[in-house]
Amino acid sequence: MYDDRVSDSEPVASDFGDIDPLALENQVCFALAVASRSVIAVYRPLLEPMGLTHPQYLVMLALWQHAPLSVKEISGMLQLEPATLSPLLKRLESAGYIRRRRSGDDERSLAIALTDTGRELRTEALKIPPTIVDRLGMDLTELRSLHAALTQVIAAANTARAHQGA
Repeated sequence: MYDDRVSDSEPVASDFGDIDPLALENQVCFALAVASRSVIAVYRPLLEPMGLTHPQYLVMLALWQHAPLSVKEISGMLQLEPATLSPLLKRLESAGYIRRRRSGDDERSLAIALTDTGRELRTEALKIPPTIVDRLGMDLTELRSLHAALTQVIAAANTARAHQGA
C-alpha cells in the first residue's frame, strides 16, 4: 500500500483504527470550540453586573496581576492582536476601569493602568473563580488538570503555526 507520510511520526488515516477521523464528535477543534462557548456562557451572568464582557475580564485579570502594562504586553499575554485589543481597552476606559496614556519611554507605546474604580472591581471579581468552580460542578484538581492539558494544546498549536509560517 502506498504511504505518502511526510515523516514517520505523522499519523495517517489508518492509524486511527476503527475511529472515523472526520467524524464531528472526534474533532479536537469541535470539542474546544463548544467547551469555550459553554464555559464563557457560565461566566456571562457573573460579568454582566460588573459591566464586563469575557474578553474585557481577561484584560482586567492581566492588569490586576501586572499593571501597568503596554498594549503590546497585554496583546502577548492574551494572544490577541492589538487591533482586537484596542476597542476592548477603549470600552474599559469609557467604563472608568482603566486609563490609557502614552508611555514616557516610548511615545508610540500606550501604557495601560488601572483607575481606582478598576482596582476596586477586583474585590468583586474575587467571587468569580469559586462560583465558576461550583457551577461547573468539577473539582479543583480536575480543573487544574484540564488547564494543564489545554496549556499543552495551546503550546503545540503555537508551535505548529510557527512551523507553517517557516
